[in-house]
Amino acid sequence: MTGYVDAHHHIWRQADLPWLVGPMQPRIFGPYESIRRDYTIAEYLGDVAGSGVTQSVYVQTNWAKDGFEDEAAWVQSTAEEHGFPHAIVAYADLAVDDARPQFDRLARYPLVRGVRMQLHWHDNPLYRFAASPDLCNDPHIRANVARLADYGWSFDLQVFAGQMADAAALAETCPSVTFILQHAGMLEDLSPAGREAWRAGMQRLAARRNVVSKLSGLGTFIRRNDPGHVAGIVGETIGLFGAERCLFGSNFPIEKLWTDYRALVAAYEAAIQDLDAHARAQVMGETARRIYRLG
Repeated sequence: MTGYVDAHHHIWRQADLPWLVGPMQPRIFGPYESIRRDYTIAEYLGDVAGSGVTQSVYVQTNWAKDGFEDEAAWVQSTAEEHGFPHAIVAYADLAVDDARPQFDRLARYPLVRGVRMQLHWHDNPLYRFAASPDLCNDPHIRANVARLADYGWSFDLQVFAGQMADAAALAETCPSVTFILQHAGMLEDLSPAGREAWRAGMQRLAARRNVVSKLSGLGTFIRRNDPGHVAGIVGETIGLFGAERCLFGSNFPIEKLWTDYRALVAAYEAAIQDLDAHARAQVMGETARRIYRLG
């Protein structure tokens, strides 16, 4: 198989990211000194060289909130200069009364395909991002996610297992919006009970036909590239959603903390080796091309 799509990666300028300047801030993925610097498109292209990746999707990196348009503009200009990335998932604050003025500003950039506002909340403060666990039920967020349909944009959904019932309800209230579940639901509790809670939540989400799952960031909580771990999550997720609703993403440079790009791709290739050629092509490229409308 060739022509892979990396449906989840980042490039960044350290000066634009609050969590990369000033004192070291604890992050969900552990110590990050080696990536606390500019991560440019040139380095990213060097990382993916020889991996089979021919297209990619940039996902927002939490610039200061009022810089959301600056981020999209910078990535758009990077794409025009280098030919990568091929689509942008931008940030918008969906907790406001009406996010359409933000959407109108983002619509100036032709590569924007969707929005991500991270909603994940956890009892463990090191894993916590959102201000509360129930933002999927917030009426402003529900109304603004629904408005994405008017722009033809998707919503990159990031939640933990305990939030998945509310997330499925959000997807149900916004049937015209495609939801792209980040990191296959972020399985962080590997105990039998934790896995069962994740599995039950994933079943709820898979029942919503407008939800697809991104197979990315699977090393986040174990902080290594473990092919067996990857295969387990990938296998269960494809079993629930089907290959046509699953897509590969690298989460680089975060996973560069513990692996290189070729080894990461090799783990995914091994995880799907028993699927037929059509299914493998869906997971590694075709689903992302369709969902993110890549040319």
